[in-house]
Amino acid sequence: MSASRSGAASRSWAPKSAFALVLLRLSGLRCESGSSMVEMAVILAFLGLPMILGTAQMGLLIYDSIEISNAAHAGAEYGMQSLTFASDTANIKAAAQTEATDFGTSLTATPTTYYACSAAIGGTRYTGTNAQSNANSACTGGSNHALEFIQVVTSASVTPAIHLPGLPSSYTLSATAVMEVEQ
Repeated sequence: MSASRSGAASRSWAPKSAFALVLLRLSGLRCESGSSMVEMAVILAFLGLPMILGTAQMGLLIYDSIEISNAAHAGAEYGMQSLTFASDTANIKAAAQTEATDFGTSLTATPTTYYACSAAIGGTRYTGTNAQSNANSACTGGSNHALEFIQVVTSASVTPAIHLPGLPSSYTLSATAVMEVEQ
């Protein structure tokens, strides 16, 4: 009988079900249960939220920058239609402001016209009252002639929707568009 008792004694400590076996194996983790969740919450609070807010703020600034750039392009596109349109600064400004509806009249548009030689478009710019005659006399040669350009510079001050410490409270965004005036 002693042999059967010792066999029975050895089985008495064995788990009775699979659930009890799982609990027995997880008993070593009881003192740390939930600590990883607390660590994750702390990390997300200090790193995740600022990253999400920073990404949203950068997206809004990029959107505003694209809108200001499109406004400069719209103003230059209006002015490039002809010599008459290029000198119509009021409607060039209106075209730019119409394109940037989020900014309205707070968007500044500054149109300027200048002349350059066709052989060196990026070279000397001729501006002022005698710009065309100065360009015509400077642009000599068979294929070199004076071309008129319209340049529109747009700018606006942007106040971020989310103010984050360490970042400016407002930004000034600007864009420039240049097009040749059709003659």
